[in-house]
Amino acid sequence: MNKDLTVGKPSEVLWKFCIPLFGSIIFQQLYNIADSLVAGKFIGEDALAAVGNSYEITLIFIAFAFGCNIGCSVVVSKLFGAKRYGEMKTAVSTTVIASGVLCLCLMAFGLIFCGPLLQLIKTPAELMDASKLYLKIYIWGLPFLFFYNIATGIFSALGDSKTPFWFLAVSSTGNIAVDILFVRYLHMGVAGVAWATFLCQGISCILSVLTVWKRIAGMRIREWAPAFSWKILKNIAAIAVPSMLQQSFISIGNIVIQSVINGFGAGTMAGYAAAVKLNNLVITSFTTIGNGISNYAGQNIGAGKLSRIKEGFRAGVRMVWIICVPIIAVYMLFAGNLVRFFIEEPSETALRTGVTFLRILAPFYFVVSLKLVSDGILRGAVMMKQFMAGTFMDLILRVALAIVLSAKFGSTGIWLAWPIGWLVACVMSVTFYSKGPWKARSPIPSNHC
Repeated sequence: MNKDLTVGKPSEVLWKFCIPLFGSIIFQQLYNIADSLVAGKFIGEDALAAVGNSYEITLIFIAFAFGCNIGCSVVVSKLFGAKRYGEMKTAVSTTVIASGVLCLCLMAFGLIFCGPLLQLIKTPAELMDASKLYLKIYIWGLPFLFFYNIATGIFSALGDSKTPFWFLAVSSTGNIAVDILFVRYLHMGVAGVAWATFLCQGISCILSVLTVWKRIAGMRIREWAPAFSWKILKNIAAIAVPSMLQQSFISIGNIVIQSVINGFGAGTMAGYAAAVKLNNLVITSFTTIGNGISNYAGQNIGAGKLSRIKEGFRAGVRMVWIICVPIIAVYMLFAGNLVRFFIEEPSETALRTGVTFLRILAPFYFVVSLKLVSDGILRGAVMMKQFMAGTFMDLILRVALAIVLSAKFGSTGIWLAWPIGWLVACVMSVTFYSKGPWKARSPIPSNHC
């Protein structure tokens, strides 16, 4: 059901809208967590390291899919808030066409340069074949990743966060079962982990796209809506391209960091592979809530209701900080148990690595969540230069400090780089937000729909 985010008490509107988004991303992350869990439990520590190693490269593809999601979502939410339904329909079809072309190009690139990319991050020889196999199967599933992300972006823009939640809940749960079937009972190894994700994500994508198509077709649109518009594509690209660049550079930065980690051996790689999935679960969840806040900001800006932006920001911060409390407590107190959950009999190095990583990063979730809420408002207002500035500062600091500090403190030095980058970037993002157009309730330029 479509939901107008421009009416009602902002805190109540955001809670009702963002909590299903939070649940959705939890289930989406179960895909990757299930892969690592099954690989570590039923194949071995090397298999877990191979899946985790490949994951850093898959984040590049996810970055492009995320850009398509947020670009379409922000533009569609503004058009929906302004009740310009014909242009909204064109924005949807334009995104689908452009994203399809981009996806094909990325598939070709990934299949051709799969091996060199793995060599670039210094993948150990004993993990190369398994990493390459997992990555190639993942690349064949990129259309599912792209069109699922577009569908969820459209749902969010229309104020519907519940429908994608139910699709993901079913497919993610099924993915765990298929993972176990393929690996434990059919003995397919790392390939079984990859094919399970391919199959279940494909089903989720198809159902989501069909539902979106039905939803859009059911809207009463009086004016003729062309299937493609260069003008609307430009508006989408103004948001999507910076988001893609931001996420891509973060992924490239993570690949550089992964290459530093790989220098410490398979034990450190396995411990990091387990712990980083838990960390990414949190960060991606807060990023998704930030995307929801972008939709909230987009609809209200489209409707000319700037006074609701500040209220939405405060409500968003309260929401993420409430969620932070139990997560931080669990990660600090039960870090060892969580790492063991991924690895049946972890080596001393793997266990120590995972525990240290989680305990250094967890207390700073309050900081990074505040940054991501601020980023959500900035994206919704198409303040992309400010949005990118904070993110790139975080990335530059994390990569540079990981290299420098690892030389002095070993692998622990790598983990210390995270909170420093988060702190600096958070100050920048909050400062940019505080100087936004809503401060004086001045009009926002309309050149981005």
